[in-house]
Amino acid sequence: MQHEDTAQAHERHVPVMRDRCVELLAPALADPGSIVVDATLGMGGHSEALLTACPQVTLVGIDRDPQALELAGRRLAPFGERVRLAHAVYDDIPQVLEDLGIEQADGVLMDLGVSSLQLDEADRGFAYSVDAPLDMRMDQSTGMSAAEVLNTYDAGDLVRVLRDYGEERFAKRIVSAIVRERSQRPFTTSARLVDLIRDNVPAATRRTGGNPAKRTFQALRIEVNQELEVLERAVPAAVDALAVGGRIAVLAYHSLEDRIVKQTFAEQVRSTTPPGLPVELAEHAPRMQLLTRGAEVPPETENAENPRAASARLRAAERLRPAPKSSGSGRFSAGDKAGYRRRRGGDAA
Repeated sequence: MQHEDTAQAHERHVPVMRDRCVELLAPALADPGSIVVDATLGMGGHSEALLTACPQVTLVGIDRDPQALELAGRRLAPFGERVRLAHAVYDDIPQVLEDLGIEQADGVLMDLGVSSLQLDEADRGFAYSVDAPLDMRMDQSTGMSAAEVLNTYDAGDLVRVLRDYGEERFAKRIVSAIVRERSQRPFTTSARLVDLIRDNVPAATRRTGGNPAKRTFQALRIEVNQELEVLERAVPAAVDALAVGGRIAVLAYHSLEDRIVKQTFAEQVRSTTPPGLPVELAEHAPRMQLLTRGAEVPPETENAENPRAASARLRAAERLRPAPKSSGSGRFSAGDKAGYRRRRGGDAA
């Protein structure tokens, strides 16, 4: 019954900033044979919208969560051979494309953080509002669970995790209590951890800002899934996978994610022409241009309908030129030529 309820829920789910994501990516997906990568497939809502709006496009859907792939596969089944799914972490975009015989992508979408599917499945341990096993792995077949992190990390590492990834002001106090409690009995479920956190933050903090456990749960989830390390690899990998004229859109949900995206895009849009050089050489020109002014946020109407959208920050950019070739030839690949023609509206020189 739970599986059927999940399927119904994913069919009703409207993904964050869906229409804006499609609007930003669609201009790069108009040609026959265009490829778009949904690097964080989830329940397939963004992918469904892209496939519907761009009838020429083939979609490559990537997710590390096998259950998400199963549900999204059912949702996207009406699109037939236009959908190709891969079980992988999204920093593996280049390998996924190579395995599928695809040279380059024309669009990439990343919707970061935890999916509604994972939050809504009580036994996954992502939510602090229900008592469940402390797992939090997006792929439950590999890696350490949140319980293992809590029970095996030394105090210094736990403080680092809570401070860096959860921006938790009371990290030391919470970790001291965790270390004391786990010496009596290991942590296995979420309710005990929630109670411990509530008992170890000041009363004034408990009265404002929502559940005091949310920062610790966010921190543990990020650590368990190595989310920031993956993101630091994934955004440059996605940029490298784009054809000229290709576009990337990234939805981030907290400042640490958004900062990585912002910094990566900033490196790509900056000229590397040496100071004092009177002419900008082609190999020093910006590789990308920004499509959004800063980070865009959802409209208030969307936040009212979907509270999970409130923290979203959307950034997008377009690939302007190919990466320098190691051979020094400076020649375009076939994918780059096609993208260049799309941007210029004619044949590339």
